[in-house]
Amino acid sequence: MRPSFAISAATLCAGAILAQAPPKAASPEPVDAIIPWLLQEDEQLRTLPLAKVIQDTTGKKVLAIDLKNPTDQRVLKQIGGVLDQVVRQLNQPTSVIQGISRINEASSHFEDLMRKLLNATPGLSCDFPRTAAGHAQRSGYSDLRVVDRETKRVYYLDPKLYAAGSRESSFRTFYFEPKKATNKVLEDAVHLVAGFEHAPRADGRWQFSRWDLVDLAHFQVRLKAEFQGSNRDLYRPEAIVGTSAK
Repeated sequence: MRPSFAISAATLCAGAILAQAPPKAASPEPVDAIIPWLLQEDEQLRTLPLAKVIQDTTGKKVLAIDLKNPTDQRVLKQIGGVLDQVVRQLNQPTSVIQGISRINEASSHFEDLMRKLLNATPGLSCDFPRTAAGHAQRSGYSDLRVVDRETKRVYYLDPKLYAAGSRESSFRTFYFEPKKATNKVLEDAVHLVAGFEHAPRADGRWQFSRWDLVDLAHFQVRLKAEFQGSNRDLYRPEAIVGTSAK
């Protein structure tokens, strides 16, 4: 009978200890955990390699341009020829962008023309990148997906427009939002930005003076923590405490 008593005593002892122990603290809410982390890690998150961010969020590698590689040499030359044509065509007085007053509204026209000209380039194909679900999506990174037909090497290409004299500006112009549902980086690829410089609008015209093709393999980005809400979130009937007379 002693073994039976020993088990009972141990059980009672454990029960007494549990009864006297303070209740286990509840797990912190996600917001309670992330805000202190963001504040503490601010310095470490000031500069992060885009290649590392993309690999950790998508599982895909950012490949660097190899200027000694025949494929990269050929594709860069072909893309450069297309960018020359883009500048010439969009600088024409009859260009569709000449009727646009805000330069931000011209980006989609650059994408459309670049896509058209790249598809007309022998050995290349170009389209808008698709999500993992197969949906073509214009918004978000990246804007264009170029493929060298011979080697199947992929080049993601983003056109950017900037005003003359603003190359040294610290104003944010590059955005990458890691979301599984809208992610369009689905392959190991070269990542490029095509930057087009423009003069201030004068006499109702835009004039583009140069382009640069930038390899993002060693590009450093910064994390900006931002909490957002829509008008639907903001103007909830139960939250309104005053309004104007009708």
